[in-house]
Amino acid sequence: MVSTDRPAPPLMTANRYEQLVQAVVDYAIYMLDPTGHVVSWNPGAERIKGYRADEVIGRHFSLFFTPQDCAEGRPARLLRQALEQGVAQDEGWRVRKDGTQFWALAALDVVRDEHGEIIGLAKVTRDITDRRESALQLDAMRAQLFQAQKLEALGQLTGGLAHDFNNLLTIILSSARLARASGDPQRIERLLEHILDAGQRGAQLTGQLLSFARHRQLNISTISPDELVASTRSLVEHALPDGIDLIAQVAPEVPTIEVDAGQLQMVLLNLLFNARDAISGEGTIGLDVTVVELAGEVEALHGRFLRFDVQDSGHGIDAQVLPRIFEPFFTTKAFGKGTGLGLSQVYGFAKQSNGAICVASSVGEGTRMSLYLPVSSKVPEP
Repeated sequence: MVSTDRPAPPLMTANRYEQLVQAVVDYAIYMLDPTGHVVSWNPGAERIKGYRADEVIGRHFSLFFTPQDCAEGRPARLLRQALEQGVAQDEGWRVRKDGTQFWALAALDVVRDEHGEIIGLAKVTRDITDRRESALQLDAMRAQLFQAQKLEALGQLTGGLAHDFNNLLTIILSSARLARASGDPQRIERLLEHILDAGQRGAQLTGQLLSFARHRQLNISTISPDELVASTRSLVEHALPDGIDLIAQVAPEVPTIEVDAGQLQMVLLNLLFNARDAISGEGTIGLDVTVVELAGEVEALHGRFLRFDVQDSGHGIDAQVLPRIFEPFFTTKAFGKGTGLGLSQVYGFAKQSNGAICVASSVGEGTRMSLYLPVSSKVPEP
């Protein structure tokens, strides 16, 4: 019977190990004594740092640190950490023989004899300047992209504001001119109502901007969610097409919440109207209110929260568009169909109310908006 056991490989001799270390040119591999003085030097160290072995052996390894690092005691701190913990790692600027600097990734490991006594330290250094520069260039490109996105959002914001306020001003100015030229009291009254209505819409638009910027003072009160949902449902049902059904469900014995009731109703109306606009033809919209316990999984929120889920069976939101839906004046609707302020107002209200707004959507499967608001311990006000 032939044995299939393979013989154990011979242990590497000290000479072979030395040959291996001397063959490495991409890493500086050398030994330090316990006081930090160089006792060996490989070709990789010579290539990276520029010193020959006879120029550096016997000198302290602080030679390779910048004057600022030496003044701050960085070499001594690194050596002390390695001796106390058995290993130390460091990343930073190092100095070559010619005075040029490179970004180094270094590791120090304690070497012990057969009795466990420290006899020195093995130090491995790698030049990662190119990798660091690539990372910095990537960060710069990301910053430029972020700046471009901010400018794009700013352009959308100013363009949307100009369009909406121009429409309101057109109504106000035209009605004012007609009223001034008219002698019919009834017509003047109608024109004044048009002016008042346009002014109120302009105030609402400004209020939405202030709410997004979290500068609007909220009128806080303790409310009962089931009454608010019933009131909101009665408002929405008249604005839904015949083919769209609204199903509202509130969990039994839901606790109260402390919010601006008017703002919350506006937020729910906004979400419900967005759900309506996302459905082509027939479909359903769900409005569910439940109690959840959060432990940081939703924007680091902790405690009891009411979750208002508005779910539709519409066309969904593309994954590339999804991260931008809460930006002010960003909208996927056709020009003139929406200002793009609705979801930014929802986001601002959620943050100002110490809550959060989350979205989950898939193209062709619909969208679910989840609004989280903290639970109150007070009884509902009438």
